[in-house]
Amino acid sequence: MKALLQRVKSASVTVDNRQISAINNGLLVFLGVEKNDTSQQADYLAKKTAHLRIFEDQNQKMNLSVMDIKGQILVVSQFTLAGDTSRGNRPGFDNAAAPDIAKDLYQYFSEQLKTYGIDVQNGIFQADMKVSLINDGPVTFMLEK
Repeated sequence: MKALLQRVKSASVTVDNRQISAINNGLLVFLGVEKNDTSQQADYLAKKTAHLRIFEDQNQKMNLSVMDIKGQILVVSQFTLAGDTSRGNRPGFDNAAAPDIAKDLYQYFSEQLKTYGIDVQNGIFQADMKVSLINDGPVTFMLEK
């Protein structure tokens, strides 16, 4: 399971020209679910995402978590994170989890984030989404478990 975290001033998801979710100040998380991923991995990544100190304190040091700043999280399913680009010029997706399993783990991950008291918004699984964001920094981290 892979989670690409981007610290944002704002982010939103639009589907069919209609905004379906939006956040201010927080994290945009692209989540990729791979074959053999489990709820234990989702638990680990949710805890790490909630507690990762990547927001600046009063001394401009990355010392605060999304919980500390009372930020929001927008979670977007991103199966291409499971893409294999090691051979040729066309990514392979053999490592991606089946859609029904990926959807369940995506929803589970979001629910786990909520247990930390975080306002969590979501994209729509398997939809053609347009994601807009204003990066803060930019600050981007890849988490894998």
